[in-house]
Amino acid sequence: MAYKFNFDLSRISKSFFSDIARFSSKRDIHGKIGKIARHLVKKFKVDKMIGIPVSDAITVVEDLIDNYVRNIIQREEFLKTKKRALLLPHCSRKYMDSRCKASFDEETSSYRCSHCSKDCLINKATKLGEERGYDVFVLPGGSCIRKIIKKGYEAFVGVACPEEIKLANELLNSYKDSYKITTQGVPLIKNGCSGTTFNLETLKSVL
Repeated sequence: MAYKFNFDLSRISKSFFSDIARFSSKRDIHGKIGKIARHLVKKFKVDKMIGIPVSDAITVVEDLIDNYVRNIIQREEFLKTKKRALLLPHCSRKYMDSRCKASFDEETSSYRCSHCSKDCLINKATKLGEERGYDVFVLPGGSCIRKIIKKGYEAFVGVACPEEIKLANELLNSYKDSYKITTQGVPLIKNGCSGTTFNLETLKSVL
């Protein structure tokens, strides 16, 4: 969890995310992200809805916009790739103890979902990825990415906290001389150390 605060955007209206997507598709967005983020926070009362300071709400919205922009920029190249991996956060599992039957892969320091709980978000997301030909990794931390990169994937779809998506993109950029990798990010709508959530429909559209 990169942020020093928790947020839950699940109560925010769908038009909030539609507005983010609309603004993100405009040209020359980078110099205006801060201004747009402040506008959206004020318009949707994000800070009051999720109970965090205005400055933190603006940070989250800025990172959400940054993610949308990166997705748009890399989308065409992403669609040309063949070998893809889906990276999921272990904190979205239904159970964070021995009731979760995921197996641990020492080679990549990540988990493999065993589909033990039908209503587990990670189980549902893993099935979506596998049905579309993705190798799926459930990550206990961002450091696992370094090991997975070496398996030669052309593209990654990563589900994570908005700031962690940004940090992961920076990490992948540092490997650009050795690996040509494109990415798509799906941000969490509720963060934390457990019980985190993301939108399956958003994931499906990105995959």
